[in-house]
Amino acid sequence: MGKLAGGTGPNFSKPLSNATVMEGSPVTLEVEVTGFPEPTLTWWVHIELSHKEGKHALFIHSSAVRDSGQYVVTASNSAGTVTSSSMLQVKAETAPPNFIQRLQSMTVRQGSQVRLDVRVTGIPAPVVKFYREGAEIQSSADFQIVQDGDLYSLLIAEAFPEDSGTYSVSASNSSGRATSTAELLVQGEEEAVPAKKPKTIISASQISQTRQTRVEKVSDSLNIE
Repeated sequence: MGKLAGGTGPNFSKPLSNATVMEGSPVTLEVEVTGFPEPTLTWWVHIELSHKEGKHALFIHSSAVRDSGQYVVTASNSAGTVTSSSMLQVKAETAPPNFIQRLQSMTVRQGSQVRLDVRVTGIPAPVVKFYREGAEIQSSADFQIVQDGDLYSLLIAEAFPEDSGTYSVSASNSSGRATSTAELLVQGEEEAVPAKKPKTIISASQISQTRQTRVEKVSDSLNIE
């Protein structure tokens, strides 16, 4: 601060202070300055400013990560110039993926349409992938993956028995990963086949003994006659 004839150099009675906020929050960077003549303030940003009785403020309605950085304000009058600076850190709001509706196991008939739904939230919005037996499913004529807000669906136009198996969904973002798993059983059109009677396995020695017994019985029968 300087003091010259006929004036008093600018002085920040309240300088800028560092701030850390969550993304989307409003931000106010405020200074109080004295001096005569009244200092003119210059902010090295192009954001809404306010001024009232020596109080000057920079206001951000809804902060974003890109607003992070150093903020500098300069106060000057005919008697001198002073500068104040601060760091603003805007942290992105984050939340790991969370299934509010999980996959449900189901049994369907061959030829049926199948829809496997999940609802998942997260900040930032998670990347959602569907898998069958551990292999990622890509959208095609047979399998279609659609999204409507937080609802993600796997559509099977016409299910066949070979589509049966374990299906899973993974949802991931910068905060974490979550999975949901279910079983799909597609029953064929053929009727159930009755279980076969268990076979009895006879050893070679048992077969030989059986044959010998039959021979003896035939011989006895001939002798009786």
